[in-house]
Amino acid sequence: KALQTIHAEEYPDINSAIVNKMSKISRNLYKGQSIAVFTSGGDACGMNGAVRACVRMAVYLGCQAFMIREGYQGMVQGGDQFVKATWASVSSIIHVGGTIIGSARCKEFMEREGRKKAAYNLVQREINRLIVIGGDGSLTGANIFRIEWTGLLDDLVASGKITPQQREKCKDLHIVGVVGSIDNDFCGTDLTIGTDSALHRITEAIDSIASTAYSHQRIFIMEVMGRHCGYLAMVSGIISEADYVFCPEAPP
Repeated sequence: KALQTIHAEEYPDINSAIVNKMSKISRNLYKGQSIAVFTSGGDACGMNGAVRACVRMAVYLGCQAFMIREGYQGMVQGGDQFVKATWASVSSIIHVGGTIIGSARCKEFMEREGRKKAAYNLVQREINRLIVIGGDGSLTGANIFRIEWTGLLDDLVASGKITPQQREKCKDLHIVGVVGSIDNDFCGTDLTIGTDSALHRITEAIDSIASTAYSHQRIFIMEVMGRHCGYLAMVSGIISEADYVFCPEAPP
């Protein structure tokens, strides 16, 4: 339903399973494993906080953490775009806007050959766990990558670029998608990364312009981001006591 939020307590079985798994987490639980995190698509405030949390939890669990620069582009290019991360690597970034590891559109990843290069670069570093921080296109690309993973590894073995042993070690690709979108347009989560900051900026702008509107008895129309989701328009309208709010879920 439009503007409906799904809360974890509505799914007690799933919620209980997550809580049980979290309660068993301990230092060095996944020692020897490798995991990579990258940001993709448009940047959003909070991405650096997410990168920091991912890296530090990975370090706590004993994993070798990698940060991939420039999103999918860096994954395809390989080389120094893969950066080994430590606890100190993500110090003093939580308050910084944008993303410290960069983000870029990658046309090459849209083709199978590009995804094969990305798979090769991951297998060479024994990475089969990815954390994707991005929006709709980024998460869609990650899902396609997951679906094709087995076939990509088979192609790499057939061409002699990786060994059967390497394939076996990375036979499954595990992906976690973290939604970075100011639109708050993802079902099943209270707030996506960047939404709160966007809402704060919108209300600041409305507050600044409201005095001029009152002084000159003018009507101002404020257009906000959101694409197909009216969350920002609706909530900022309520906060600023707007006279009318037009949003995609309830067109005039």
